[in-house]
Amino acid sequence: MEASGIISVVVAVAVIVVIGGGWVWKMAKWVWFTPRKLERRLREQGLKADPYRFWVGDLTRMTKMQKEAISSPLPPYSHDLVPSVFSYVHHVVNKHGKNSFMWYGPKPRLILTDPELIKDVFHRFYDFRKLQHLVPILDYIATGVGNYNGDKWVKHSKIVHPAFNLEHLKILIPIVYQSCNDMMNKWETMLSSADRTCEVDVWPCLKSLTKEVISRAAFGSSYEEGGQIFDIIVEQAQLVMSNIQKHRIPFWRFVPTKENKRLKENNRNFEAIVEGIIRRKREAMKAGEGTEDNILGILLESNQKEIEEQGNDKNVGLSMKDVIEECKFFALAGHETTAVLLVWTMMLLSMYPHWQARAREEVLQVFGNQKPDFESLNHLKIVTMILYEVLRLYAPVIWVERNVEKDMKLGKLLVPGGVQICIPILMLHHDQELWGDDAKEFNPERFSEGLLKAAKVPYVPFYPFGGGPRICTGQNFALVEAKIALSLILQRFSFELSPTYSHALTTFITLQPRHGVQLILRKLQ
Repeated sequence: MEASGIISVVVAVAVIVVIGGGWVWKMAKWVWFTPRKLERRLREQGLKADPYRFWVGDLTRMTKMQKEAISSPLPPYSHDLVPSVFSYVHHVVNKHGKNSFMWYGPKPRLILTDPELIKDVFHRFYDFRKLQHLVPILDYIATGVGNYNGDKWVKHSKIVHPAFNLEHLKILIPIVYQSCNDMMNKWETMLSSADRTCEVDVWPCLKSLTKEVISRAAFGSSYEEGGQIFDIIVEQAQLVMSNIQKHRIPFWRFVPTKENKRLKENNRNFEAIVEGIIRRKREAMKAGEGTEDNILGILLESNQKEIEEQGNDKNVGLSMKDVIEECKFFALAGHETTAVLLVWTMMLLSMYPHWQARAREEVLQVFGNQKPDFESLNHLKIVTMILYEVLRLYAPVIWVERNVEKDMKLGKLLVPGGVQICIPILMLHHDQELWGDDAKEFNPERFSEGLLKAAKVPYVPFYPFGGGPRICTGQNFALVEAKIALSLILQRFSFELSPTYSHALTTFITLQPRHGVQLILRKLQ
């Protein structure tokens, strides 16, 4: 072999060794040296946890404990949900106390339960950032303003927020009225002629209701296409959640499995439909047609206003891709949150008929048998108390996470960069030290003087929609829709739990009934 050839081989081998060695060192740091260093720094501050297990951390035990916890339904009328749906965090806190952490693979995750520290985390959104997706498959469903950080979140929030202010939510009244009437008319066809009752699993009914509402509210006259969009999003969510463990394997997303092909196909179809709707709405705006009757139209108006005010620069306003991602976000989030709020409300009002009677009495006093009007929704004090208590006991999202990229001071703690923070919302909502001895009971009366006086502590740990500047943009949408729908149902039906109902829960993005919610409906008129 010529000298030049020998030199080339030696150089190639040396490069492979260097590159390979560098990769091996990075992996060793990720799965061993960095976790051990972070563990030492956390323990030095009095924080406790089980010892780090190479690579997997607590994930194996977490998965096993969660499967065991949800294998059996809860006792009837029990609202002690945490040991079942939040089993491993509950186990860690019981074992190590409230100043504890756990291992999410090689990442230490600090469990934060102090309301003042949580308030600080929520408000310092530049310091404590949303976790970026460690599993790329989540990008198919978790996008938009709710998942961005820093300046990008500020930019998107400024443009998206006007679409969800209370004044614009007046569009919901006729939409919810029509959709809810259609649902209840179907219920009436199921009534027995003898006692005017029927048994209905209201969970799929309420999901269909909120699907139609978000389709009409978001896309206006394009609501039929909005329904197609929604169906794609629901299928994507199911595919993501059922395949997420496989996608923890590096490069699995590139394997041409049936599920991966379907995810990509759905994504292409979604983008094509939404882009077509956006282009038509932009043409309508240029023609001077109004866009105030749907969220997408208001969003595009807000975006155009921002571009005109800040200058037609490529970095100003939202691109077509940005708007599509926002549509994906509010299609999924706008459906999920309201559906679970309504289903748990009907379940709880079935368990506690005296609160159902009080709510109905208030609705009839405010609206009679007429269609609810937007301004009078503020007079529904008892209904609001009930919805707040449902959101406390059955929070739609049971925890949120934040990432610490560099060392941060938090109260008396110095949180090292590389640590994640877990805010266990459901656990906080059920904490007797914060809410009183009846924290695990359904008692809407605690909200009789409003949110600020509902808990035992000065800063009320009530986070169904998150907190701070990043509180969920769609919270007003969810509450207004729930008030209208619940009022219409209470006007026409009373309801009680069916003997077939099983009080079992699961978390599929949000906290949901595992086997539906079977109710006995009785026609009132």
